[in-house]
Amino acid sequence: MNDWFETLDGLRAHVWHHLLQGVADRDAAARHPVLATHSPDGWPEARTVVLRAADEKVGTVEAHTDLFSDKIVSLRNLPRAALHVWEAEDRLQIRLSLSVEIQSGAEVAALWARVPDHSRQSYGVTPPPGTPIARALGYDKTPDPASFAVLRCTVQTIDAVHLGPVHRRAMYRRDDGWTGQWLSP
Repeated sequence: MNDWFETLDGLRAHVWHHLLQGVADRDAAARHPVLATHSPDGWPEARTVVLRAADEKVGTVEAHTDLFSDKIVSLRNLPRAALHVWEAEDRLQIRLSLSVEIQSGAEVAALWARVPDHSRQSYGVTPPPGTPIARALGYDKTPDPASFAVLRCTVQTIDAVHLGPVHRRAMYRRDDGWTGQWLSP
């Protein structure tokens, strides 16, 4: 039993390995997970984000966003989200249930200072994200630290499904110390 998917501890460690790899390697599948929220009128929303931080010890992940994007409106209404990663090479689906804290302004100034110039273009668009425009390029991008926000996400559950020759699924919960429980796939 040397394969990562054969034990609860091995599977959980492999999930975090992929999340950490997503932060470090721009070509990793976990670099661009799908973040799902609910709009204020109850519709599901899903969009690709860039994974910017992952910390297994405290059980958190982070993404950056424009403070004036629709996802901020949704998260202010209901500060919960799901993060989905598909690791094709390992045939591993990772689903995280998250509670989300929106950080901006002075509390993220040190992070903004480390954002490369080309990435700063994503934070500060006129008119604000989601506003109807008359033509495809009818907007201006002006990097603005006041538009920069960090989604600090506390992982509440991890649902990991390995779709190998024999399928395996496990659920890990923050409230039980991440011990894990096998589930029928």
